[in-house]
Amino acid sequence: MNFYFLYKSLHLISVISWMAGLLYLPRIFVYHTQAKSEETLETFKTMEKRLFFYIMNPAMILSWIFGFLLIHSIGIENITTLWFKIKIILVSALTFYHFYLLICLQKFQSNDNKNSTKFYKIINEVPTILLIITIFVVVFKPL
Repeated sequence: MNFYFLYKSLHLISVISWMAGLLYLPRIFVYHTQAKSEETLETFKTMEKRLFFYIMNPAMILSWIFGFLLIHSIGIENITTLWFKIKIILVSALTFYHFYLLICLQKFQSNDNKNSTKFYKIINEVPTILLIITIFVVVFKPL
């Protein structure tokens, strides 16, 4: 069995799941900031918490694990290439963004959110931009 293709497939599935969460959670935050009733606020808190802890966290962890397994299967010498260094920087930025969303989630959970709807609409673009750049770097592999 060719483990490279297995790891690559599982890596892509994990990344797609992670990106779905990174794109959806700030959108839920937008709706949460607009909510008025206590029941709706509690519903958003539950949705946010479940999305983050049951989908996004496992998907991020699996993305990193299968990424490391891919590195191992293609050879450790690839980490010295420019494209790979750029990819690691971009994936690290996505990871920091992921944990920034956790901070936002915690503020919503404690009813301490100070950010506006517009703020969450703007930061919702961050993972899209990072994803686009990452795909171009991985596909074109600049020297």
